[in-house]
Amino acid sequence: MLEIWLPLIGGLVLLIAGGELLVRGAVQVATGLGVSPLVIGLTLVGFGTSTPELVTSVQAALSDAPGIAYGNIVGSNIANILLIAGIAALLSPIIVASSALKRDGLVMLAVAVAFAAAAAVMPMGRAVGAVFILALVGYIFLAFRQERAATPDHGAVYDKSIALQEVDPALAPPAPPQASLLVSALIAVAGLVLVVFGGKFLVDGAVSLARGFGISETVIGLTIVAVGTSMPELVTSIVAGLKKQGDVAFGNIVGSNIYNILGIGGFTALIAPGVVPAEIVSFDNLVMIGVSLALVAFAWTGRRIARWEGAVLLAGYLVYVWAIWP
Repeated sequence: MLEIWLPLIGGLVLLIAGGELLVRGAVQVATGLGVSPLVIGLTLVGFGTSTPELVTSVQAALSDAPGIAYGNIVGSNIANILLIAGIAALLSPIIVASSALKRDGLVMLAVAVAFAAAAAVMPMGRAVGAVFILALVGYIFLAFRQERAATPDHGAVYDKSIALQEVDPALAPPAPPQASLLVSALIAVAGLVLVVFGGKFLVDGAVSLARGFGISETVIGLTIVAVGTSMPELVTSIVAGLKKQGDVAFGNIVGSNIYNILGIGGFTALIAPGVVPAEIVSFDNLVMIGVSLALVAFAWTGRRIARWEGAVLLAGYLVYVWAIWP
């Protein structure tokens, strides 16, 4: 029993600690090289906090466990909306800017539909992965242009970065760093090493758990692995909710979902092309589209996600886990 749970929990701890060090070191290096805080926020902080999901999905795909690889992506998106937005809205109603809703909410919905459609008709090959990555680059470029235009109309990727900086001020681009570039680079590399080992342990533990209990790898990927790798989003959204920064909580969740599909789905398909398991195509992808639609609908009514709507989302997650758990 211990040999199953130890790598699983140890892998999660390494992933979260490694992701933190990786982002911190990378932000310090970028600041030392004179990169603008905006670029750092939109790229390093946003991407860095998604490295646990990225490494886990790629490791799982390379280990021939597509259920864990794609279950992690789809399960993280479902957990972000039902579990994380639900808890954040219960703590403090999430206020939603109409511009963020129109642009980012609709982008989140569109990429969920695109992923589900692609997975249903073809294997996730390198061509699909390349299209997803290019779409993410285009999205970040547009967000960057809007920020540079000095309009207060922030995008979800920006909000994801701000949410993380609120939780951990060390992630905010500081004044020229006290640590030398070499030390900062070593911190980032150490973080990357921890994330890679953490991903390997987590995948090994998840596969052992699935086989030991006769549960499908897909279910383990959709639940335990997905929630574990979404811990940074959970913490940042709760803190944003407690600080009454509902707009940041909404942007963090939506931004994470866009990253998960375009970035993590794209890189997974590029590095380890494969087929999305049939049970995800026929059920979980449809749930992901449905809950994305529900989040946008809740946000559209009164430009806020009220506490009762948060309770509905959270109850929805319990029903979803009950439905897929054998």
